[in-house]
Amino acid sequence: MKRVKFLRLCLGLAVAVILARLFQIQILEHDTYVAKAAAEHTSLYDIVAKRGEIYMMDGDEPVPVVLNTTVWTVVVDPQVTDKDAMREAMQKIDKKHWTINEIDDAFKDENIRYLVVAKGVSRDDYLAFSEVAPGGMYAQSYNQRVYAEGDLAASTLGFVNAEGVGQYGVEGALNETLAGKNGMLKTITDVNKVALSIGDDNVRIPAENGKNVVLTIDRNIQKKVEDVLKQHLKDTGISHGASMVYDPNTGKVLAMVSLPSYNPAEYGNVADASVYVNEVLEVPYEPGSICKGFTMAAAINEGKMTSETTYENNGSTMVDNWQIDNADTSQQLGTITMRTALKWSLNTGSVQALRLLGGSTDAITQAGKELLYDYYYNHFGLGQYTGIELFESPGTVVSPDSEYAYNSTYANMTFGQGLDVTMVQVAAGWSSIINGGNYYQPTVVAGYMDENGKFKKAEQKEPVRTNTVSAETSATMRSMLHDTRWWMGDPDEYYFGGKTGTAQAIRDGAYVMDEFISGYIGFGGSSQDHPEYVIITKMWEPNRTVSSDEEVRPVFEDLKMWLIDYLKIKPNTETS
Repeated sequence: MKRVKFLRLCLGLAVAVILARLFQIQILEHDTYVAKAAAEHTSLYDIVAKRGEIYMMDGDEPVPVVLNTTVWTVVVDPQVTDKDAMREAMQKIDKKHWTINEIDDAFKDENIRYLVVAKGVSRDDYLAFSEVAPGGMYAQSYNQRVYAEGDLAASTLGFVNAEGVGQYGVEGALNETLAGKNGMLKTITDVNKVALSIGDDNVRIPAENGKNVVLTIDRNIQKKVEDVLKQHLKDTGISHGASMVYDPNTGKVLAMVSLPSYNPAEYGNVADASVYVNEVLEVPYEPGSICKGFTMAAAINEGKMTSETTYENNGSTMVDNWQIDNADTSQQLGTITMRTALKWSLNTGSVQALRLLGGSTDAITQAGKELLYDYYYNHFGLGQYTGIELFESPGTVVSPDSEYAYNSTYANMTFGQGLDVTMVQVAAGWSSIINGGNYYQPTVVAGYMDENGKFKKAEQKEPVRTNTVSAETSATMRSMLHDTRWWMGDPDEYYFGGKTGTAQAIRDGAYVMDEFISGYIGFGGSSQDHPEYVIITKMWEPNRTVSSDEEVRPVFEDLKMWLIDYLKIKPNTETS
């Protein structure tokens, strides 16, 4: 009897404990366990935004050059998939897309439930695979970039890496604009994590697709410039080159080339990652005698000299006990004009312009250095970011207050050494000298294509500065730069001007004599008053001297009339 009572007591206690536990679970901790249960059958899925496509101009019409295509990733759950059936399904997929070496590799880990066995599968392979795919195998679609023009404008376009993030060029600099914003799906799933369409707790946040960006770059001009520059590099045996075509009246970049290049669709197959870098924007350099145009424009604009101001050219000049020579010390000796000095690219002429800028005929003054810096930096935008939409470097122009602002440093700056600037800075500043004094912010974005395929043009921006030089100074500079081409035999019905630039390279912190980086900048138009394009080119090779006149300038010569025809620039019937 005592034993029965004891058992009843134990049973009562057990029931009490169970009831107490049930009360705790069902009443006190109800919400917690509901949440846990929901978590077991609720999954979060990213709704991947469609990446915006990239267009270039083809005349007046945008054409796509970077597109999206649908490819598939194939996934297997080895615990529920038959090995022989998987082998048959995988045979439908090109083996270059496999992420495993052999079928047995998928079954080595007994605990794995999710394994990617193929990536980047084409539509045809996906369709063939899906017809025989066994249970436990499925495919997920995603977008992959297609660069329709191969390596055309590769350094400008950039690429998208394996994680779907834009790198370099437009893809990198405008990644946020192109990528859009992923959405989210919170949904009830079955035991295999397959989304179900039932349930009041489903949440769907739509994805915001990326914008389709239209570039100012004209694919036909881009192709022509690339072909011409490639041919000149091949003919001369020079290893590197960069070129840009620029609209001096709007700031629009019409072509931007950096060679050697690569295929963005195969960005991993490069021997040197430096090919990703856009030399036009990202690599400051010393532009050499191109800067003589900036120096003389400043002195003329300040009323310190005219194109006909004279000085005595002895082939060299002394600055702080340092002798600065002309490239050819025998050229144009005696009393000559500043027009002649620029025409023959004499270093003594640009140094004399700096002296005159400071109010002296025989000494470089602090006032002269301050004015030159003001024009270089504040008027012409050298040594600072231009604001173009892509990655760029600021470069350096030595301030007159710097401890390195020696007279010799500023003398060097007048002919393009002792400072670091980018090609886009030079083109934008130079354009303001020849277009009447208007400085436009360089741009590569022409607008956007909306979801209906309609081109929404970006508004034309007003000049950032409207008086870098006066209209009179600009006209004088166009005339002086035209005179540098006195021997080229340009057709009379059009008007061209330009300037060579050659600078010693720096190696281990010092100038060397066995390597020169050379360039040429030129403009063309219907008449003296209407420059309609600017072309800037540089070429270089380690441990080699490149001639700006014999090897770089011919790029301009091959492009000048082609652009006249392509842009439909009408000839001037009056004598230029």
